Amino acid sequence: MKPTVLLTNDDGVSSGGLWAAYAALSEIADVTVVAPSTQQSAVGRSISIFEPIRLHKVNINGSPAYAVDGKPTDAVIIGLYALRLKPDLVVSGINFGENLSFESIMTSGTVGAALEAANQGTPAVAFSLQVNDQGMKFDDSRSNMMDDEAIRHVVTDVCTRIFEKGFPENAHVLNVNIPSEIRGGYEVTRLAEKLFHTGVEERFDPRGRPYYWIDGPLIEDAEEGTDVHAIRQGRISLTPVTLDCTAPAAFDAVRRQFS
Repeated sequence: MKPTVLLTNDDGVSSGGLWAAYAALSEIADVTVVAPSTQQSAVGRSISIFEPIRLHKVNINGSPAYAVDGKPTDAVIIGLYALRLKPDLVVSGINFGENLSFESIMTSGTVGAALEAANQGTPAVAFSLQVNDQGMKFDDSRSNMMDDEAIRHVVTDVCTRIFEKGFPENAHVLNVNIPSEIRGGYEVTRLAEKLFHTGVEERFDPRGRPYYWIDGPLIEDAEEGTDVHAIRQGRISLTPVTLDCTAPAAFDAVRRQFS
């Protein structure tokens, strides 16, 4: 029997990236798509607890799917507990835009869905694709059908290795970032500290009242061994991530301060 996959994302159920992943995974697994009905980027592990969640059966590109009126984490929870799926692996993505560094994975809905799956006991992989033009993240993702066989091959290869060899020990999520132009192989990386030079742009509405856009350019590069550096070099970044946010290196300092 083929392994089973719950496939989700944060770009929405119509995203070309999701369906590129579906095409890649269908070669090696039985795939069920459960994804947000609308764009949900940058919601992290936000969860809907103050409103009901509705589920819709849809057909996209000739394939069945479930559209969830909620967040990526909601989609995972609905898939596991309402649809009673018991997947061998949860896959989130392919996201339009890289999810690199502490900064990015803490807000990423793509990684958030994978973390939620791991928290519920199912190992998960998050796939993201670097974009050269940051404006592409805000385009209609249905128009980006990701016909690049090299990108789909990464999804197939990573998941095949997991099915054959098991999920990496001591990790809950594998965060995979694919460069826009693949010039090298895999590199196991750690998270860089930042992805953006964060800034705020102030503007004024017609009545003279201020409003703000959070903005800022990408970090040019980061130190060797980080996910940001690997992507800048054209290598596929594999970052094992754990749910445990404890900082053991700080224990002694905290004990001294609160003794």
